[in-house]
Amino acid sequence: STPMPDSPVDTRHLPLPVTGMSCAACAARVEKGLGDAAGVSEAAVNFATEEATVSFDPNRTGASDLVATVRGLGYDVRTGRFELSIEGMSCAACVARVERALGDMDGVVDVAVNFATHGATVEHLGVAPDLIRQSVIEAGYDAKGVDAGEPSVRSAGVDADPHYRGIRSSFVLSLLLTIPIVAIGAAPSLLGMGLLPGRLDLVLLFLLATPVQFVCGWRFLAGFGSAARHGAADMNSLIAVGTLAAYLYSTVVTFLPQLVATPGQAPQVHFHTSAMIITFILFGRLLEARAKGRASQAIRSLLDLRPPTARVLRDVGEVELPVDQVEVGDRIQVRPGEKIAVDGTVEDGRSAVDESMLTGEAVPVEKEPGDPVVGATINRTGSFTFRVTGVGADTVLARIVDLVRQAQGSRAPIQRVADRIAGIFVPIVLGIAALTFVLWWALGPDPRLATALLNTVAVLIIACPCAMGLATPTAIMVGTGRGAELGVLIKGGEALETLGRIDAVVLDKTGTLTEGAPALTDVVPADGFSDADLLSLAASAERGSEHPLGETVVRAARDRDLPLGNARDFEAHPGAGVSARVDGLVVHIGTRALMQERVVPLGEWTDESDRLESDGKTVLLVAVDGQVAGLIAMADPVKPGAADTVADLQSLGLEVALVTGDNARSAQAAASETGIDRVFAEVLPEAKVATID
Repeated sequence: STPMPDSPVDTRHLPLPVTGMSCAACAARVEKGLGDAAGVSEAAVNFATEEATVSFDPNRTGASDLVATVRGLGYDVRTGRFELSIEGMSCAACVARVERALGDMDGVVDVAVNFATHGATVEHLGVAPDLIRQSVIEAGYDAKGVDAGEPSVRSAGVDADPHYRGIRSSFVLSLLLTIPIVAIGAAPSLLGMGLLPGRLDLVLLFLLATPVQFVCGWRFLAGFGSAARHGAADMNSLIAVGTLAAYLYSTVVTFLPQLVATPGQAPQVHFHTSAMIITFILFGRLLEARAKGRASQAIRSLLDLRPPTARVLRDVGEVELPVDQVEVGDRIQVRPGEKIAVDGTVEDGRSAVDESMLTGEAVPVEKEPGDPVVGATINRTGSFTFRVTGVGADTVLARIVDLVRQAQGSRAPIQRVADRIAGIFVPIVLGIAALTFVLWWALGPDPRLATALLNTVAVLIIACPCAMGLATPTAIMVGTGRGAELGVLIKGGEALETLGRIDAVVLDKTGTLTEGAPALTDVVPADGFSDADLLSLAASAERGSEHPLGETVVRAARDRDLPLGNARDFEAHPGAGVSARVDGLVVHIGTRALMQERVVPLGEWTDESDRLESDGKTVLLVAVDGQVAGLIAMADPVKPGAADTVADLQSLGLEVALVTGDNARSAQAAASETGIDRVFAEVLPEAKVATID
């Protein structure tokens, strides 16, 4: 006999852009590693093009396994990322369906779908966005792409969201109709009689319950129909089947009671059951939508830090353009008090820039030609021109926004378990509900049909896995959003879950332990001057300054109702202080360097300045007509609850450390006041991670 040919093997071919190879030996290593992987029939690696071509059996391996193999060899694969906004998901079962549809696509490496944000992130190897969207649509949902670099989330808030307004309208209408339904239904029990004669009360209940079922509850019926067309079941299935069963049974009782009559018993209607279920579920959806809207306001508030326009220097002169039209290489003029529109490098001029939105440091950073500036920071003093180096998604602010949105859309490892359970939970619940109906109808007491129906509806509604699939992602989304509003960036759900296992907490100083803004602490006058005289002279000279330290001096004088003199010939010395003529007196206020430049003898004031600086304070020397008139000290005060917070952390068995870029004296002063033992001072931002490691 002739042997039957083997079944043909479905072989796929996939290009992998491999990065990190430095020589032909690396290419050979990758080629061998891929060739030895399960399901791979052939692998070829081209070192010149940095690409591996793999032939494999899709039933045994896939893109994610192949990428993991390359990464396990010590190299990486260049992948793309596409973000989707998905409409129509109602529970964690929908999440599982979408992930399965996207994960089965050739070239898809990883998929993360978040029910709370209704978003999906797809890591892929060059898969066309239209194919990704089409895959979601074929699974029964609507999808549209989201620009990952410049998210469009500017809006008037949650109340302006059409999705939220739609749910709110449905809930309000449902509630207004459900209240009389419940009242009419309860009348026979409370009053011993119906509110209307004969069966008119049942007809009125039908008229009230019908719009609740088919207008307010239409979203559940539509979701049920969509899932059924694709051979699936989700939360909408449970709600739709349960409420329709109660509604249809009650309709039959109202108009054809003889079909369900039980000898000796009057059939009962359950319009209130279906109406109350729809109202309660809509209320839950309303709370969910409001939580999402408030969480997304964190991203909106971050984007609002960026100014809407920029003053661009073109050949025709100075042109004010929307930020979206600014290009890399443009030159932008920034005046005192203005926000910097985009990232760049200073070319002309000097200034002090408030970068507290980025670093938390209250004292502005001095900028001169060659220094970088960051979009959304504030120019405090001088005017300067900078060359644009980053716009749109390439700015620091956009990367922060993207980090927050990724964190909101991330999933904790435990959530994946919940999603898998919820994905198979709905069919199981439907099966148990069907069994419940059969058993109560066959074995239950009279009226059997009504009793079986009520117990079946109870199983469908109570067993709904909504909370299991929604609680964790909503908590992550709201938590990361609130953290961003408070200046705390949380990397994602996995970081939050890991937080429960930490044994140490590392804090920054400025803006974390401290208020993030200087406050006056000491006024030390020289002989011949009072505290009020010294502060009044200093504030008079500083009135023309836009520096936060100068503003602090002026504010302190006004708080004490001190008179301020007329200042003339004002001159700012970047990074050093100011000079002015106040009521005929020449006043200098600033650092020791300024005093030395103006040939002001310091004498014993050097020791006094050292003493205050050793307490972590910033000292401004004041000179009048060439002689020291005293000094003024300021500090960034520790927040009122900082010490208690540190103590609470330590009571949990956590070690608390302080890592800051400030000088050792300021750091030690803040640590001593809050009870922190371990201090790492003068640590640059890029070195903080290494310090923690």
